[in-house]
Formats: sequence, C-alpha cells, structure tokens
Amino acid sequence: MTPSDRSDLGATASKPSRDFVGYGGAPPIVEWPGGARLAVNFVLNVEEGAEPSVPDGDGYTENRLTDSAIDPGSIRDLAAEGLFEYGSRAGFWRIHRAFQERGFPLTVFACAVALERNPAITTAVLEAGYDVCSHGHRWINHRELDEETERREIENAVQSFRRTLGHQPAGWYCRYGPSTNTRRLLVDHGGFLYDSDAYNDDLPYWVVVGETKHLVVPYSLTTNDAKLLTMTGRHWAEFINDGIDVLLAEAADRPMMMSIGLHPRIVGQPARFSGLLRVLDHVAASPGASSTTRLAIARHWAAAQPA
Repeated sequence: MTPSDRSDLGATASKPSRDFVGYGGAPPIVEWPGGARLAVNFVLNVEEGAEPSVPDGDGYTENRLTDSAIDPGSIRDLAAEGLFEYGSRAGFWRIHRAFQERGFPLTVFACAVALERNPAITTAVLEAGYDVCSHGHRWINHRELDEETERREIENAVQSFRRTLGHQPAGWYCRYGPSTNTRRLLVDHGGFLYDSDAYNDDLPYWVVVGETKHLVVPYSLTTNDAKLLTMTGRHWAEFINDGIDVLLAEAADRPMMMSIGLHPRIVGQPARFSGLLRVLDHVAASPGASSTTRLAIARHWAAAQPA
C-alpha cells in the first residue's frame, strides 16, 4: 500500500478522506520571508454579537468560552451575554492597542454578523490593515447543518463581508469544526484561497477537492487562549512560550509555523491579559521568530510550494 493509498482510508463519496501520513516526516523546506525560521500567526476571534442568543431567536444563550457557570438551556443567561459584550466593548480594544503599539500584524477570524453589529471594530480592523478570515456568517456549528443550509450560510457570510469590508476574505474557518461538506462547498463557491478547518499539522498543505487543488492552513486548539479558563495568564504564557521555543529549535533546518488563538472576552480580561503581553514580548525577543498574518502565510506557501 502506497502513502497515497493510506491517505484515502475511510474515504467515501460523502466524507472527506483521513490522512494519517501527511508529509511522512519529510516536510518541504519553504523559507519564510526575511529568513524567519518560525512564522507566528496571532489570530483574534471576533465572535461577539454573532453567537446564539435568545434575543436572536435561537432559544438559548451561548455561554461556551465564557466565565458563566450557568447550565445552557432555554433560560436567558444575562451573565454570558454580558461577557460577550465585554469582549467587544473592552477586550477587543485592549488587544488592539497592544498589537498597534508593537507594530505586530494580526489575523481576525471574524463572524460576519459580529462586524455588522460593531462598526467601530470594523473600522479599526480596516484602518489597521488586519487580515480578515471568514469565521462564518454567525458563530454556529456548521457540522450540524444540512448541505443546502450550509451553502446559504457561506453565501450570506460572503455578501455580508462585501458590505462591511468591501471584499470577500481569502480564508475560511468554521466554529470548532466543519461539516463533511464544508470544504467542497467553499471550493464550489469560489474566491477562497485557503481554509483553516484542520488541526492536523504544523505546516500548510494541499488537498484535492473534486478537480480543484485547495490549500489548507491548519489552526490550533492547543495554543489557544481557551486554556486561560483553567489556568493563569502567567502559566498560559509559559505554556505558549514553551511551544515557541520547541518549534524554533526544530526550525533550525526546516521553517515552521505556529497559530496562537485569542478571544476578546477571554484574554482581553485584565487578569489574563498580562499573559498575552508576555507572549508578545517573547516573540519579539526570539531571533528567528516572526509575527505574520495567515493570508501572508497562505500566499507565500502557494508561491513557494505550488500544488
């Protein structure tokens, strides 16, 4: 059995294949711009206002990735609503200032409705020149949608971004995980250079969707500020910085990539924010590490390592 045969284990007409092989321990050598060894991509998830809520007719209040301890259900959770609002009212701006002061680039995983409902954030994102990747129309689970509903959600997101940003984002990332149809629907829609609906590698890679070669830029749920719900900012910074150091060492002979996921309502809280500052300072002080955007990584990989 060849590696390509193994990569198709479990494939059917309706399900994507599972690839346990990847680069087989020998990833391509792609040099990052400026001679960087480690491309560090900070990703700010702007979801506030796009989450399921009782006022939006969803029948429950979303409280995942918040400090609310109320069991989710049909009762409206005003505490969770307030925590989401804190993210857009205060947390976003605290994070935005830190990146602006340091001149660090930033990728924004933005839900379209979140930008619609917060023109101030949309303006800040545009003025700062942040890279925007579509995080869907709303912050919902695409894996629960039927094919036609998901197709409409993708189109609704694109049309919304065209109104708020003036363009369609080049990337896509679902909440938590895609459906078995998502990648094919993105390719069918067109206009997406890459998606990040994968957690299975440290480097971008190409897949074939139908007859189209499509780029995947993996994301990470591990190096993510969701960990801050169970640890202190200092411990989180140590955790993230350890990952940076390991990848920098490995990148001595082959450049690497690292994604660091952030949320305004989580790391934007003052008691946790010091952890982010420690990570930003560590990246700035680490020779060979370079902060960059997801779109820059995708474009560079596509040029240096064509499908």
